[in-house]
Amino acid sequence: MISYQYSVVGLERDCVRSTSRSAAAGLRHSRAPGKSRLHPRPGFFVIFVFLLLISTRFALAQSEVVVDFEKAEVTGRWIESWEEKGVVFTPAHAPTRSKAKAKLMFFPHLPSGRKGILSAMADDPIPVRARLPSGATSVTLVCWGSTGCPARLTAYDREGKQLDQASLGTAPARKAPGDPIPTFELTVKATNIAYVEFSGPRAGEFLAADEIRFVPLAAASK
Repeated sequence: MISYQYSVVGLERDCVRSTSRSAAAGLRHSRAPGKSRLHPRPGFFVIFVFLLLISTRFALAQSEVVVDFEKAEVTGRWIESWEEKGVVFTPAHAPTRSKAKAKLMFFPHLPSGRKGILSAMADDPIPVRARLPSGATSVTLVCWGSTGCPARLTAYDREGKQLDQASLGTAPARKAPGDPIPTFELTVKATNIAYVEFSGPRAGEFLAADEIRFVPLAAASK
């Protein structure tokens, strides 16, 4: 099941609508003659909630670490591992169909020019593991894949116990031949994620990670 994050924009919209309805209802009740009553101005409440949500969204954006592989070079050569912002990417395990060493490589997303990391074992697809530097509470994978390729993101703790999983049965396809391959997101959440693995391709298919975003434990505890 794909894990979706609740949209802060949607929450802001709901709060504004709810407060507007409450304000409208209050206007229908007139004051009794001869009595003085103080009515709070709903506008102040709307502004307060809006600013609170904006500040929360800004704080979350500041605490999130983004790995986008923009410093990587697409050379067509295999690599054993890649480290960026403390996150170490490696094959999850050795090949099962040969004695070759598992490798990774970078693949271009056309025509955007962005780069994605993937398993270089086309005939023996091996999950790609991303080990986080100090644990995380949320990890989001932005990726793209070959047409019809399934995708899965799994979170583990330090002992290798599965904590959460998000999946997509079929990667979205292009609507027209000239369109770029669509990207999509998978998100996993847990109290202490030590590493994640993304997988799904069958022999002859590919799944590339365009970007990984995560909220470190230290930021989540603030």
